[in-house]
Amino acid sequence: MRKHKQNQIIETVKKHIAENLNLYILVSLFFLTGIIAGVLFLNNINDNAQEPVDNYIINFIQEIKSGKQIDHNELLKQTILNHVIFTIIIWFMGCTVIGLPIVYGLISWKGFSLSYTIGSIILSLGTSKGIVFCILSLLLHNVIAIPIYIALGVSGNRLYKSIIKNKKRENIKMEILRHTLFSLLMLACLIASTVVECYVSSTLTELYAATIEV
Repeated sequence: MRKHKQNQIIETVKKHIAENLNLYILVSLFFLTGIIAGVLFLNNINDNAQEPVDNYIINFIQEIKSGKQIDHNELLKQTILNHVIFTIIIWFMGCTVIGLPIVYGLISWKGFSLSYTIGSIILSLGTSKGIVFCILSLLLHNVIAIPIYIALGVSGNRLYKSIIKNKKRENIKMEILRHTLFSLLMLACLIASTVVECYVSSTLTELYAATIEV
């Protein structure tokens, strides 16, 4: 019975992606654009601009080595709040006829932030240490979070198109309800990724940071 439900969920996800494949490709391209922008930005900043980031990362590692621990509960609260705000903005902008560029901008910003963070860590710690640090601190939860960001962007895009094409109020109401329910489901998944980030990734980061010489 459980396996049957799992298969149904997998088939539903596959069907959803297949029906909206063009939108998933489009939104993914905006995310990729953000990643490229982050790389280009890092390549063009001077040492003085990078220095505060270097100091932050080095201070973090030194604090961990001196025995200070990450406040996992506070990190959980702040990260969940950030996800709630992001989801609400995506939901709201998808409900308006002028919000689509902002949806694309937010998705691009997520890509930019990720690539900038990874690049900054590698520049600060060196290639080998930086890559390991990024894998431990960023990989696990972002494997969950990145597809959700893209799915939220697709949902907002679908609703925008429905509002433009469909003039029947009842149909638009149904699409808004679908968008709302989908956004709530994605938010629940983001919260799950937050738990991984705050209690698994952060713990692995602490353990590795304690071994790094800076």
